[in-house]
Amino acid sequence: MKHLGIGWRQPHYAQLLEERPALGFIEVHSENFFAAGGASRQLLRDARASYALSLHGVGLALGSACGLDAWHLERLAELVADVQPLRVSDHASFARVQLSGEVSHGNDLLPIAFNDDSLALMLRHVDQVQQRLGRQLLVENLSAYLGWQGDTLAEPEFFNELTRRSGCGLLLDVNNLVVNALNEGDSEAQAAARASAWVDAISPGTVGEIHLAGYARTPDLVIDDHGSRVHAPVWQVYRHALQRLGPLPSLIEWDTDVPALAVLLDEAAMAQACMAELTPVEA
Repeated sequence: MKHLGIGWRQPHYAQLLEERPALGFIEVHSENFFAAGGASRQLLRDARASYALSLHGVGLALGSACGLDAWHLERLAELVADVQPLRVSDHASFARVQLSGEVSHGNDLLPIAFNDDSLALMLRHVDQVQQRLGRQLLVENLSAYLGWQGDTLAEPEFFNELTRRSGCGLLLDVNNLVVNALNEGDSEAQAAARASAWVDAISPGTVGEIHLAGYARTPDLVIDDHGSRVHAPVWQVYRHALQRLGPLPSLIEWDTDVPALAVLLDEAAMAQACMAELTPVEA
């Protein structure tokens, strides 16, 4: 499964290193390993000896108008230099705001606007990160539970411009596309069609990794909780993405109610089966 990976979470730290299942890569949340020394960093180095590593961040807050957190960026740069990951990613979101002269962090992935001002801000911050890290950054599309009035760019168009003008890549979260469509009131079939059209609008060659996860239905919203197996419409869009974009590194995310490692490996095997049965088609 050279193109397949799983999110490596604390319940499976020891088991993965003991059993070393056949995976193309593993992914961790960058911020969990910011401490420069100690047991957690050594654990990551041990894993890096057996697996290619993808660092996935949740705290850069690339769309924050008050700027990036210099401390956060420096810790990320130190981690990247130490473990030399295969890929580094974060989200198209904001979390930092200036209130009463002080910067506060919202500790959430809040949605950005899709307009020229927001694009210019993202371009500056992505360039700042890439210059400091000395490598390409992948930026993930968000599951958003609210939006901004006055958006002037379609979301895929926004990402096409961001990748074209900054040289960054897209981390395509297929589950997020389906969650957003479901929260617009679509049926699962309609959500899969809308998400597939989103994939069709993305410039080929810009996607560096794909995320797959489960969602949860509540009375009011569909939540991107990463707490269950991948749902049928997400698999449908994933197959379409593989047809459109070709075989790409793909990750099973599972962050809440984390199951046995065998369940994650089974989901990765299902993704591998999708990859094996499909071949790219011309754009």
